[in-house]
Amino acid sequence: MGVGRNKGKKPATYEDIEALPVGWVGEIVEGLLYASPRPAMAHLHVASRLGALLMQPFDWGRGGPGGWWLLNEPELHLGENVVVPDLAAWRRERVPEPPDPETPWLSLAPDWICEVLSPSTRSTDRVRKLPLYHRSDVRHAWLIDPLRCSLESYRSGNRGWERVGLHEGPVVIREEPFEAVPLDLGLIWLPRRAGKGHKGDAVILP
Repeated sequence: MGVGRNKGKKPATYEDIEALPVGWVGEIVEGLLYASPRPAMAHLHVASRLGALLMQPFDWGRGGPGGWWLLNEPELHLGENVVVPDLAAWRRERVPEPPDPETPWLSLAPDWICEVLSPSTRSTDRVRKLPLYHRSDVRHAWLIDPLRCSLESYRSGNRGWERVGLHEGPVVIREEPFEAVPLDLGLIWLPRRAGKGHKGDAVILP
């Protein structure tokens, strides 16, 4: 999250994340510590509603095929990187058992991630985190912009991410890897009159 440099300094460690102020979210990507305050309302609304729409058919198997573990804001340790996507999901054919309830983070890359963009995190989500997810063998990625009411869908390819879908506004879609059930995007957008919030002014800590 955020933009910045780490000139001439040691790579960030997990202790740097633990030292952040209460309520801040920290991530480490390629040795840099990115930190931001908790998301604002537009971000929370989209992430919460999307998770709810996917949870019943794909995690619980109610009205859909099941076969997934879905988590909100899991902490992922991908090599030396620490990231917190807004949503992530694992196919149960790869992960037959649920995550250990005592484990505070996961080291197995998910099959799908979703990042909800904000003006202060858009560049980092696209430029830093998406390539990391691809290198970590994540197969599908969604980027959602709550202010523009748009959803981009990507599939992992041999040379990087391939965009397979771009949807805007209150449309009903079937998008991989959850194409088995139609998704009404009109249910996730915050009404425009109240949709001017964002994550806040993210900063990067050396």
